[in-house]
Amino acid sequence: MDHLVLTVIAADQPGLVERVAQCIAAHGGNWLESRMSRMAGQFAGILRVAVPAEGYDELVEGLQGLSVHGIRVMLAQSGIEPACTWKPILLDLVGNDRPGIVRDITRLLAELGVNLESLITEVMPAPMSSEPLFHAEAVLAVPLTLSLDVLQARLEGLADELMVELNLHQEK
Repeated sequence: MDHLVLTVIAADQPGLVERVAQCIAAHGGNWLESRMSRMAGQFAGILRVAVPAEGYDELVEGLQGLSVHGIRVMLAQSGIEPACTWKPILLDLVGNDRPGIVRDITRLLAELGVNLESLITEVMPAPMSSEPLFHAEAVLAVPLTLSLDVLQARLEGLADELMVELNLHQEK
């Protein structure tokens, strides 16, 4: 079996995921995992598909043919998962919204060799004041060689600068 990673984007509409799933199934593919969301009237998703080698070209052609329905599909070969040399750590961050929070946090994480496994962000009104609050939840892939105390201290220093509340805890 060959594995593909697909990125799908289109104007949100009922039946969009079904159209993609139908194309995959019609070409002998197997939908393995996905993350999908609707945002600002657009639908975006990333998914991993297995397909027999003999059906690979037909599946790629079928997926690219979805463009007639306004569905854009980008394809990439699935890579080899590296050996697990990291530990998963959950990050939760809340603070007054302002430009640059994601940039500053991800810059520090990159400096420390920490990879983002997943990131979910949103801006919502604060309960009492209705001021915009930025909220982020992330799963971090922290190298085994990086002390959690060092990570915590560096992130807390940045959190003070950004005036955000930040919590780290080990994934269960």
